Amino acid sequence: MKRSILALASGAFILGAAEFVMMGILPQTAAAMKVSIPAAGHYISAYAIGVCFGTLILVFGRKVPPKNLIILFMAIALVGNTLSAFCVNSPMLLAARFISGLPHGAFFGTATLIAKTLADKGKEAQSVSMMVTGQTVANMLGVPAGTLLAEMLSWRMAFGILAAWAAMTMLLTLAWVPFVAPIKDVGIKGQFRFLTHPGPWFVLLAVFCGNTGIFCWWSYISPWLQKTGGWPSSTVPLLMVLAGFGMVLGGIAGGRLTDVWKPAATAALSQSIAAIGLLLVFLIPGNLASTASLTFVLGFALFFNSAPQQLLMVQAGQGGGELIAGAAVQIAFNFGNAVGSIVGGAALTATAMNYHYTGLSGMPIAIIAVMFLIVYTRRYETDTQAMERMREISV
Repeated sequence: MKRSILALASGAFILGAAEFVMMGILPQTAAAMKVSIPAAGHYISAYAIGVCFGTLILVFGRKVPPKNLIILFMAIALVGNTLSAFCVNSPMLLAARFISGLPHGAFFGTATLIAKTLADKGKEAQSVSMMVTGQTVANMLGVPAGTLLAEMLSWRMAFGILAAWAAMTMLLTLAWVPFVAPIKDVGIKGQFRFLTHPGPWFVLLAVFCGNTGIFCWWSYISPWLQKTGGWPSSTVPLLMVLAGFGMVLGGIAGGRLTDVWKPAATAALSQSIAAIGLLLVFLIPGNLASTASLTFVLGFALFFNSAPQQLLMVQAGQGGGELIAGAAVQIAFNFGNAVGSIVGGAALTATAMNYHYTGLSGMPIAIIAVMFLIVYTRRYETDTQAMERMREISV
């Protein structure tokens, strides 16, 4: 891996961990802030809202070199996670989580552009996938580690380490990421011109529906593993590592396949795997082996489509809207997370907490994502662009 991509992957790691670690430390945080578990769920929502508002940084930072933007995003992450570690009441933690979420979508839009620009010809998607790998590794190692820290020492330690990681990433970016010219300045309105075409909307709707479908199940994976699979609570962190391992492999595989095939077709394949996995969550009675296997497969599917979808949107925004287009993927991703949690929760309520129905509620939505991507690939990917993908090989 190029050092520049490694620095970007480090940034993806801290943001991925900051987003998902709250799910593992929610009980301890709720107790410390003296609020109920449902009220503590607002700490997750505050981060997601920050992701959406943070895109405005790109609107007004379009003339700033992408490398400088990455440093700015890490500085904001440093502030947000430091405040989270030292907050004294619930409103302060809500504000800190909002600040922590501000750089998320903007970072991935900017990092995707840098990774694509610095990639060898024909390996753009692999480069993007290696950057995104930082987020998947966060799910595999960072989130379980944060959960263990909360149980053994303090939940504040998790945010303290993330703040230190953000500071380290600032130094890595300064040292390893080369200068990349700012995108073409087309004004505020011009940055959103790509949204006047139907193609990007197919991709964004696919991201939203695909994540909504998976998060109907993923939001309740811990009780599903225990109630349906029979796993003791002490083994859940290890199974989160298994899910994270699937995410890492899915991200790498998606990048490699995208470089030799069609990006939207690759994403459609990923969403198809997710739909089948969710159907099996509903159909299979559930035991130790089946729930562990489905945890791995659905984790694989969740990030198998990251590189192709990020690349599709950056390509759609060419001509001045690349950063906004790349960030839009993360906005759709987070909206899908929030809606999926609501839909899955409604399914549980309607079925007297039958966790099989988290799969059934998500499966049709995932199929809709497949349909959006099939329409896109039939309309806009009429060939594999083989000539453009050719690269010189030295013997």
